[in-house]
Amino acid sequence: MTESLKLAVNGTLMRGLELNDNLLRVNAEFLYEATTLPSYRLWSINDVHPAMVRVSTGGTAVALEVWSVPATGLIQVLQQEPPGLSIGKVKLSNGEEVLGVLGEPILCEGQRDITEYGGWRAYCASRVG
Repeated sequence: MTESLKLAVNGTLMRGLELNDNLLRVNAEFLYEATTLPSYRLWSINDVHPAMVRVSTGGTAVALEVWSVPATGLIQVLQQEPPGLSIGKVKLSNGEEVLGVLGEPILCEGQRDITEYGGWRAYCASRVG
């Protein structure tokens, strides 16, 4: 039996978005939608993907998805992520702490702060029409 890990994703790895196939190719399975504790901020990186960073003040709850990813596939998924994104621990509003995709703070410098939208999907929806 292959060990699997929970992975929280907050951007283009989510269902139906550009990089979701990276999860599907390693046989990851969608588990549930969730939100973080209200201690994260979100930036749009050139309007291509988001970067989420944990902060001590001024954060919000960010909408994300939790996936079950085979441990052997996690490295492949991470290697295909855009530069400046990494894996760290994410605190969910349901009390769980799981691995998740986070942005390096330097990646966010000079980028648009989209924290007010509460998630990548909501931000993308605001840009349509």
